[in-house]
Amino acid sequence: MAIRISSALIADLLKEAEWAAPNECCGLLSGTRDDHIETITRSPNLAHDPLRHFEIDPAILIAAERAHRSGGDRLIGYYHAHPNGRREPSLTDAKMAAQDGRLWLVIANGDVSAWFNVREGALHGAFEPVELDIH
Repeated sequence: MAIRISSALIADLLKEAEWAAPNECCGLLSGTRDDHIETITRSPNLAHDPLRHFEIDPAILIAAERAHRSGGDRLIGYYHAHPNGRREPSLTDAKMAAQDGRLWLVIANGDVSAWFNVREGALHGAFEPVELDIH
């Protein structure tokens, strides 16, 4: 299954990562369907070491979940940047992931890669690669 996302949203993610560097940027991915990212919601990176880690503001996460329960877009997943240039989720990402089946986008080296966070995934036992359909 490919995940659809607009080239405009990809450009926004790349700009955000560039702006945040050398820190990691982060946020949420939402849409009306599980296979189509329609909105990104930026979050301040609350990690103690934002150069190497990310932490989404819990208030933003809770607001997204409440909005969905009230009939709004569903929370599809999360995004963050790897200023170190690695396109795939790190071992630290795997340890911190909720294994909730949601999508993770990793922004690195002017590119965006997509991963489902799943139990026993091929990468670090927590992630499976997924194709992005950029339109």
